[in-house]
Amino acid sequence: MQSAPCEAESAATTGLNAARFSVQSDDVFGRIASRYDLLSDLFSFGIHRHWKRRVARLIANEDWSELLDTASGTGDIVLRVLQRQGTPVSRHVVASDTSPQMLDIARRRLARMGQHTELRILDAQRMPEIAAGSVDLYSMSLGLKICDRAAVLREALRVLQPGGRLIVLEASNIPIAWLQRAYLCYMRLCMPIIGWLATGGDASAYLYLLRGIREFPPAEELVERIRELGFEEVRFERLSLGIVAIHTARKPRVNPAPSQTNDARKDYR
Repeated sequence: MQSAPCEAESAATTGLNAARFSVQSDDVFGRIASRYDLLSDLFSFGIHRHWKRRVARLIANEDWSELLDTASGTGDIVLRVLQRQGTPVSRHVVASDTSPQMLDIARRRLARMGQHTELRILDAQRMPEIAAGSVDLYSMSLGLKICDRAAVLREALRVLQPGGRLIVLEASNIPIAWLQRAYLCYMRLCMPIIGWLATGGDASAYLYLLRGIREFPPAEELVERIRELGFEEVRFERLSLGIVAIHTARKPRVNPAPSQTNDARKDYR
């Protein structure tokens, strides 16, 4: 589960919003901001902490001077990156989200680190505030399922400088078919109960999550979509048997010809 980086029109116009979520019609993340970390622990039995530590380690080990973390929520990923390495003068971190309530919590958590991190309200689908080619590393964790993934990935490609790195943690598929079916059955039966109790009856939180997990493409398919949009060196790493996967890619050091980019967009849609 992660906060909301996207606006309403995405699902209606492209059909690529796995959770069919609209931040304009349901401010669920604003409502549950104070309970968000508890929900994450309950829904994943705390395993999400391992996933995020792995992502933070990948980010910290990369060579970058400008990091843009989208769908930052309460700041888990950025906090872990800072805990691993701090923020040298040569590095600048932007943590972004569409939920002011989530970013308020992130601001308080990050302030305890005594480091400067810029927090901004941004829609990951359209970020005119971020100049093209201005980011060395773009990261998103558990937010791609609740927005138009093609729009987000195209925007990531735009803001990354040539050679810049993409790191995305997202729901995936367990390659063992019967185990994947058992996992989805468990989620379908248990998640409503956990979500109802933890949110005081706010059904939205778990319904979006369940739908997003069920309808998100397998890791192998997402790799192909990322590659078709113009990225190279696209790879993925399954975690926890494949409940989630970390996808990494790089923006080509030489930008592709416009015709190639347009063809990739058509194929994705």
